[in-house]
Amino acid sequence: MQAGKMTPFIKTGAIWAFVVLELIFFSVAGEFLSLSDKPFMDLDNMLLLLKQSAPIGIIAMGMTIIMINGNIDLSVGAIFALAAVILLDSMSWAIFAGLGDWVIPVSWALALLTGVVLGAVNGLIVWKTGVDAFIVTLGSMLGFRGLVFMYNGENPTSELNWTLVDFAEAQFLGLHTATWFLAAVTLVIWYVMTRTVHGRNAYAIGNNREAAVNAGIRVGPHMMINFMIIGFLAALSAVVFYSESGSVNPNDGQLYELWVITAVVLGGTKLTGGAGSIIGTLGGVLAIQLLRKGLGHIGADTETVNLVIGLILIAVLFLDRQLNLKGKEELKT
Repeated sequence: MQAGKMTPFIKTGAIWAFVVLELIFFSVAGEFLSLSDKPFMDLDNMLLLLKQSAPIGIIAMGMTIIMINGNIDLSVGAIFALAAVILLDSMSWAIFAGLGDWVIPVSWALALLTGVVLGAVNGLIVWKTGVDAFIVTLGSMLGFRGLVFMYNGENPTSELNWTLVDFAEAQFLGLHTATWFLAAVTLVIWYVMTRTVHGRNAYAIGNNREAAVNAGIRVGPHMMINFMIIGFLAALSAVVFYSESGSVNPNDGQLYELWVITAVVLGGTKLTGGAGSIIGTLGGVLAIQLLRKGLGHIGADTETVNLVIGLILIAVLFLDRQLNLKGKEELKT
């Protein structure tokens, strides 16, 4: 296997090996340190872990495309919150009063449309101004969050629809609804990135944008579509999560962008673009959720969890740099 192909394979395999090590470690450590009688790898515990991975995981699939493309999106947490507000508030709008439970698909559509529009705004600005996506989405993160507060002040937006709750809490073949959404999104994005021209173009643009332009790829529209995809997925994540909870606070979704980016990087996607894996990202999402749940299982506090994940992220970035340097040296010989 050639060095250029070996490195992504190593990264994807490494994150899944890390997931296995986490399962083993927390299962053993839990026998001695946990205050719970349940073993860490209890079936119900693992099914709940998959369900809890869905909100971050769904957004992470979109972030993988964005980062492979050589960009980044810091506004996903704000889009998540604003889509949730639209979802819940629209259920009580007078214009939909006679729809009954048919208001559910209407509210879903409005929330998803909100995500697509906000993503399109980000993509259009990046495309037409040439400003770095980091700066653009940093500004839109603040702007979109401001819209959340303008919409309902500092008060939570609440609307509990029991038909929607029943759907969100349902299980099929033992898996929760949120888990099925995560599985479906992962499959679709994996197909897009590995079996379509759009996916191949994403890698080409991230690897060498100038060469992609010379090859005839319409870089601007391509990037805008990707920002619309991640906007849609951030809104879909909100739909999946708040269909069950029924209440959103203006600060919900804060730091989601950091958790998502961490999961994507742990999964082997390069911050500089041109390389990444959807399957690796799924492993990164599960690795983070296992750390959070596992450390909690053995009595660690939130600060310890954040410290451990931060140290692991630094280690992964260092190893990524070393692998890339080694690959460049091999290409010279």
